[in-house]
Amino acid sequence: MEFDALVAEGLAVPVEGWDFSWFQGRATEQRPSWGYARLLAGRLAGARSALDIQTGGGEVFAWALEQAACHPSRLTATESWSPNAVLANHRLGQLKVGVVRAADDEGLPLRDGVFDLVSSRHPVELVWSEVARVLRPGGTFLSQMVGPGSNRELYEFLMGPQPDDPSRSSQVAAADAAAVGLQLVQVQEEALDVVFFDVAAVVHFLRKVPWTVPDFTVDRYHDRLAALHAQLDQEGQFLCHSQRYLIELRKQ
Repeated sequence: MEFDALVAEGLAVPVEGWDFSWFQGRATEQRPSWGYARLLAGRLAGARSALDIQTGGGEVFAWALEQAACHPSRLTATESWSPNAVLANHRLGQLKVGVVRAADDEGLPLRDGVFDLVSSRHPVELVWSEVARVLRPGGTFLSQMVGPGSNRELYEFLMGPQPDDPSRSSQVAAADAAAVGLQLVQVQEEALDVVFFDVAAVVHFLRKVPWTVPDFTVDRYHDRLAALHAQLDQEGQFLCHSQRYLIELRKQ
């Protein structure tokens, strides 16, 4: 397919929610060995109340709830972006989850010490003092987070060499959490293969995960996208690596 047609296709796909099924046959991403959603399902089965922060369209939280042996009696999720909140309300409402609008970088509109379990998959930003505040003593925080340099090969192809953001490291997360009384239980880290097979998948990915290239537009990166299209035509794929870590904390 021609470059312009592929770019137009990547621009036309809706970006709401965390459903990545459109990428089938166009891109692949290796999954972490720890199986975050399965772990979350196990934690949910043992909790009386649970909160999922930055739930997106509620896809992962809903799956984990459906797999859990039993559900907490109190279930809440937060989401900041209105289109995602609409999807989450529809999906999670069927599972009796209350969805609350909350900014990623501000306080949670929830009472102190309410939740046995707080979870978040790929949070944009966490206010650790708020996570600690809403957890009960002895409560658990479980998250799969994006580490520094995730998909470096892709964003540096477009932007040139970039420094890592040290604030995204597991060491910084553990230290910030410890400062508000959250004790580290475990952390695991992995680099995972991400493979793109056409430029439409790249365009859609960069729209759906906008922090990868924060100023991304097709016009701004037209020439580099054209160069990537030419490389894909020649080599058949573009390989990069996502950085993921699992972190589990307990409120002292």
